[in-house]
Formats: sequence, structure tokens, C-alpha cells
Amino acid sequence: MERRRILLVDDNPHDVELALNAFQDSGDHEILVAVGGREALAALDGPAPLPDLILLDLKMPHIDGLAVLDAVRGRAATRAIPVVMLTTSGEDRDIRESYAHGASAYVIKPMDFTQFREAVRTITAFWAHLNRHPRAG
Repeated sequence: MERRRILLVDDNPHDVELALNAFQDSGDHEILVAVGGREALAALDGPAPLPDLILLDLKMPHIDGLAVLDAVRGRAATRAIPVVMLTTSGEDRDIRESYAHGASAYVIKPMDFTQFREAVRTITAFWAHLNRHPRAG
């Protein structure tokens, strides 16, 4: 199985730690962490290869998830990268806006670690392995 690059964008250190722990059990991936929208945009502009999947929090200070999503969808080089909103918000407005801005999927973060780990496994199994999309870059 080909090693996939996943960009995790979240400003909450606890949620980042939970996600990284969950990734340990979900396969061999290269996980890049961006703490907030600014770091996410810098990572997408940097010299490193682009990710195969972006897991994006919605509610972040300074540059929120929708602004990052707009930037991803607005660039030819990143437009086809699947972006899964991974957030605590279950508000209908947030879900509608995320899809309107081009989200590939919307997942509400489970509060229980076992459920969170299973959600991460499911997301990465589908978006990083089963789903086929044009490679970025």
C-alpha cells in the first residue's frame, strides 16, 4: 500500500494529540500537522510535496477552516485534494457552508477516544486508500 501524506489542521493541542494517537493505529501515513489556518496555508505553499488528504478543523482563530478550504479549492495545484472537515460543530449552518465551500466530507469529532480513533480509521481508509483522485502537484 502506498504511503499517503495527510495534513491535519487543528488549533487545539489536545485534539491534535488525540488524532496523532489515532493515526498510529490506522496505517502507515506521513502525518503533517498545521496548528491553525496560517500554518496550513504555509504548508500548502511550501516546498514539501502536497498532501493526499486534508483533515481540517472549522473553528480556528485568525484564519478559519472555511478560509483554508477556499484557498485549497481556489488553487489549481490543490483543488482536487480531498478535504474532510473534522470538527466539533454539528450546526446545520456550518455543515451547509462547508459543503458550499467545497468540502469533500464533514465529520463531527466524537468525544470518546475509541470512537474518535474509529472515525480517523474510517476517514483514512476511505479517502487515503479506497478513493481515487488525481494526485496533487
